[in-house]
Amino acid sequence: MQIIVHNHGVGLAIDFTEISKERLDRLTRFNIPIDRIDVDVRHESNPHFGRKSHRVTLTTHGTGPLFRAEGEGFNDLAAFDEAAEALELQLRKKHERTKDVDRKTLRKLRIAKG
Repeated sequence: MQIIVHNHGVGLAIDFTEISKERLDRLTRFNIPIDRIDVDVRHESNPHFGRKSHRVTLTTHGTGPLFRAEGEGFNDLAAFDEAAEALELQLRKKHERTKDVDRKTLRKLRIAKG
């Protein structure tokens, strides 16, 4: 899985790319085909936004379904954590749905066999 970090006019934390790659590599456990994840980091310079001045958007690309998650926070890592949790929840739901389909087909096969 390829992870691409897009930085829009804001300096990132030194360990941001390492932390993001570690966290996103764990998403492979759901067995959903993802070729690439785009991490889009934006910073709002308007002081009105205050604690939600950093925004991170995660977008998946691949042969599987497209997933997109956003997070806002007071720094890059907090916004990334929020977006990563949302993406993980979406992947977990998709993974659980595929497991339910498999259980239903197995039940039908058992009933048909007698």
